[in-house]
Amino acid sequence: MTVERLTLAVITEVFHDDPGGRRLTERLRQARDLGATLAVLPELPLDRWVPATKQASDDDDEPPDGRRQALQSAAAAAAGIALLGGAIVRDPLTGTRHNTAVLFGPAGRVLTRYRKLHLPEEEGFWETYHYDAGDQPPGVVTDLGMPIGIQLCSDLNRPEGCHQLAAQGAELILAPRATPGDTYARWQLVLRADAVTSCTYVASANRPGGSSDFPTGGASLVVGPDGTVLLETTEPLALVDLDRNVVRATKAEYPGYLPVRADVYARGWATLARAKPGADA
Repeated sequence: MTVERLTLAVITEVFHDDPGGRRLTERLRQARDLGATLAVLPELPLDRWVPATKQASDDDDEPPDGRRQALQSAAAAAAGIALLGGAIVRDPLTGTRHNTAVLFGPAGRVLTRYRKLHLPEEEGFWETYHYDAGDQPPGVVTDLGMPIGIQLCSDLNRPEGCHQLAAQGAELILAPRATPGDTYARWQLVLRADAVTSCTYVASANRPGGSSDFPTGGASLVVGPDGTVLLETTEPLALVDLDRNVVRATKAEYPGYLPVRADVYARGWATLARAKPGADA
């Protein structure tokens, strides 16, 4: 399946107080009725913001296809819309826990999973106490007509992920966030830079503030491949139209036409990896 245009629903709302998934399903149906074919939720949308403290609980994680993921799958299928959600997923082989974005198709089938690579460790964001960093590079999904990649929040501050996705053909990067309102200006700068340097749409739904989700807050954001802010909102639901032709045109201009020197970068990163195995440079 291919499409030239895609209508994206950005949902600035979390659903940890929606145990049966009814409110999530209604929100997705509303998005579909307005013309959206894909919706993106904030980071860990069916969890309270557990990294607000260092105290971890076994109730916070689940196996692949666990309760929170099943609710999101069922909601996507009931509304007939693709959905990027997520959960803290426990690896059945290693027992490690990962902050995992999960992309569901409009029939509720899991299209891909992505584990967050870069974990903050500071007041209000004690993520290293709750899950482990991922160890797999991001990939591109083509099932929804527009090539899509995924990043999670702090991954955006290491733009290698966005650049690698763009080099694989991604035209839209979905990036759920949980960021404080008082750092929004910096996050907007980062997302715009990611979009410009990767020549892709970058769409980020943020967790709302003013509730048990403190210290999160600030706008959700969609940026065009030329760095133009297309959507900036704290409303629970907002839609934006994305055009693949805009991406193609941007990639034909500067800096899009610059070669991706993957071989050179790979040698440089390999040298660092040998010097500091397992460490972030």
